[in-house]
Amino acid sequence: MTVIVRALSADAATAAADDAGFAAVRRACVPAMLATPESVAFDRAHAHPDAHYRQLIAEAGGEVIGTAQVGVAHDSPEPGQGFANVYVHPERLGAGAGTLLLRTAEEHLAGAGATTVYSWVLDEPVNLAFAARHGYRASRRAHFLRLDLAHGTLPPRQEPPAGVELVSGSVYADDARPLFALDAETVADEPGDVVAEFTDYEHWLAETWHHPLVSRELTTVALVDGRPAAFSLARTDGAGRYASGMTGTARAHRGRGLAKLADSLHRARAAGCTEAFTGNDAGNEPMLAINDWFGYEICATEVRHVRDLG
Repeated sequence: MTVIVRALSADAATAAADDAGFAAVRRACVPAMLATPESVAFDRAHAHPDAHYRQLIAEAGGEVIGTAQVGVAHDSPEPGQGFANVYVHPERLGAGAGTLLLRTAEEHLAGAGATTVYSWVLDEPVNLAFAARHGYRASRRAHFLRLDLAHGTLPPRQEPPAGVELVSGSVYADDARPLFALDAETVADEPGDVVAEFTDYEHWLAETWHHPLVSRELTTVALVDGRPAAFSLARTDGAGRYASGMTGTARAHRGRGLAKLADSLHRARAAGCTEAFTGNDAGNEPMLAINDWFGYEICATEVRHVRDLG
């Protein structure tokens, strides 16, 4: 059966089917990464122009069997760094979809001025072999973690110490600048191959704070003397799945256990969520220890790969 690769359709009727197919493949390949048709469409509509962001699908017989998210790290101080994350439905491997998606992605990135391509690859023999065949070399590892909210046991809630107050993210519904500043500080210290610098509040507001998967009500912020010191950005897909989009603590307040306080797992379970997901760089031992304390267990691993475009 012939496999074709194309960008998601701009036609409203076709785009809805494309978005649904894209989200379904992502859920099948990486269940820990929340995806809905609405979130796929939102990501496309609100991508920064300098990111040259594209969503690609591979089709066979009218069925979406593979996807790729492609773009340039526009928020990095180092130019020319691109990304291409390719996923093929586990039941449709071997049809050539991955190769066509990757080739199309690399051509797009080369045209956008990228000189290096980073790609997350599932830590499975078939996926690692695919990356090696196409000239990619392994870099760092990251883990996906899962927690059974329906049947698991959560640590008891901790009372915040004097001077610390816990509030919902909805407090910042009208003005999220304090959270933006905290997110910018913490993301700059995240371990990774590509350094990110958040400087555009309006774009962060549109792309992150107003994202359809973000739950402001379940997002938790720890205040110290009335100022955000730690937070956990909550995401939900409306189907019982919760994910921590980011957990971070300001440099001046690290080592005080505020990240544990800023979780919303108890409230997520009370809101009907049945499973929780998060992700950590394999070298981020402090966060891995915190998530182990909550009861998370590693459910999958990805390996960051890189290739220079010539």
